[in-house]
Amino acid sequence: MLGIHRREINMLEGSLWDKIIVFALPIALTGILEQMFNAADVAVLGRFVGTEAMAAVGNNVPIVGLIVTLFLGLSLGANVVIAQYIGARRLKEASRAVHTSLALSLLAGIGVTLLGELFAAPLLSLLDVPDAVMPLAELYLRVFLLGMPFMSVYNFASAILRSHGDTGTPLIALLAASALNVVLDLGFVLVLGLGADGVAWGTVLSYLVAASLLIRALRREEGVLRLDFRLLRVRRHHTKRIFVIGMPAAVQGMVFCFANLVIQAALNSLGAEVMAASAAAFTIEINMYCVIAAFQQACTTFVSQNYGAGNLPRCREVTRWSLRLNIVAMLVLGALIILFMRPLLRIFNGDPAVVEIGVIRIVYVVVPEIFAVFIDIFSGSMRGYGYSLMPAVVTLVCICGVRLSWVWLVFPHRPTFETLMVIYPISWAVTSLGLYFLYRFYLKHLKAMCIQPG
Repeated sequence: MLGIHRREINMLEGSLWDKIIVFALPIALTGILEQMFNAADVAVLGRFVGTEAMAAVGNNVPIVGLIVTLFLGLSLGANVVIAQYIGARRLKEASRAVHTSLALSLLAGIGVTLLGELFAAPLLSLLDVPDAVMPLAELYLRVFLLGMPFMSVYNFASAILRSHGDTGTPLIALLAASALNVVLDLGFVLVLGLGADGVAWGTVLSYLVAASLLIRALRREEGVLRLDFRLLRVRRHHTKRIFVIGMPAAVQGMVFCFANLVIQAALNSLGAEVMAASAAAFTIEINMYCVIAAFQQACTTFVSQNYGAGNLPRCREVTRWSLRLNIVAMLVLGALIILFMRPLLRIFNGDPAVVEIGVIRIVYVVVPEIFAVFIDIFSGSMRGYGYSLMPAVVTLVCICGVRLSWVWLVFPHRPTFETLMVIYPISWAVTSLGLYFLYRFYLKHLKAMCIQPG
């Protein structure tokens, strides 16, 4: 008989604040380690190759973010579906959803690789990448794309394990892969004399290791999450539920990335120093966002299980605690980053001009990033209920509308770095307000669910 693994966090009973922290902390560390893949690439190239190679990777940051967000969004759909089945004690259906999710992950990864290789050059051209940087940027992207099946499998397998509270195994797998990535980056660059392609190969091989470790962990599971290769297939019912929840979540995240692609194109018009500084500062700020995303994941998973169990008051309490804890974490982290921003920037590039430009981005983005807490917690909570489309629509309208309008209408009249950076707090404030009213409206019409078997 299928059962629940002994390492699960009991999300249905007892206190919430401590369990949310225990759940979120490994996810935050996992996200930071995942970002270290790109940080290692940027740091190694900036220190040992040159500014142009560093800028080549920096130009790919929005594209890489777009791809990662797609996988994270779809895998979040798998997380919600499996967690809801576990909360409703429909363990046979949860097992079927597990195997459907892994089959989808492999297909998604292969599809992204094929499409990415086909459109790599046109996509970089849309960013107005300078001619001096273009060959290195395209080379890095093409090699990086070869690792998409491994990245997809890793993210889906992580979501499956987290659906019942195991956040430690994905962290351990990525810790091993991150250490390997640093070693491979240094080896490919310093020993073999490679550049952007070398650090990209390091990332590909490291994700292969991370995915392999999680597949091994699922194979050794004794409960509902146990992987049996013979059961891998795409089942229509579970695929539909995963896409209904996961695709809007992916779209919501990709909206941020798409808007950032437009901003990146504007940044490229300001010169190589600005490009390098922005890449370094973004690497710092995205690690702060990993904490926000971790509490969002906790909120989504806890709400999913309790919604599956029909406990609506506890779902609302999960959202409140997630919001409080996330705000406290952002205040502490924001203060630390502001205090040590120059030493942090010098890790990636020692050029004083690049460091000072990077400081501008940190000041404009990190301080008001607390608005992103409201965006992620409200949208994450609604996804936990299975309500995913409208949060994505609100984000699409607010983030894309505000940022694109700013870049196209305001920036041309005052083409400075500060003009671009101020759009982040403005768009966050507008979006958080819209999602707050949507969340309040949704709660008024919310009813307990009843999961039907496939």
